[in-house]
Amino acid sequence: MQALKARVVNGRYVIDEPALLPEGAEVELVVVAGDDLTEKDRAALHASLDRALDDEDAGRFVDGNEFLAQVDADT
Repeated sequence: MQALKARVVNGRYVIDEPALLPEGAEVELVVVAGDDLTEKDRAALHASLDRALDDEDAGRFVDGNEFLAQVDADT
């Protein structure tokens, strides 16, 4: 799924990105209404994401499909 940002202008949704979909394709818009994270929680989330990206860069990760196949094999 591709996420796009839109703004409401004069009661219309305006997307400032090129359409990479075929003519007539339908898209579903979801209103983003913030979250309930405190600044401390947000900082912890960003630190965790940074660690995860560092792990990926260092090759410390497992392919998601391989992991799920292993889980299926174990059950």
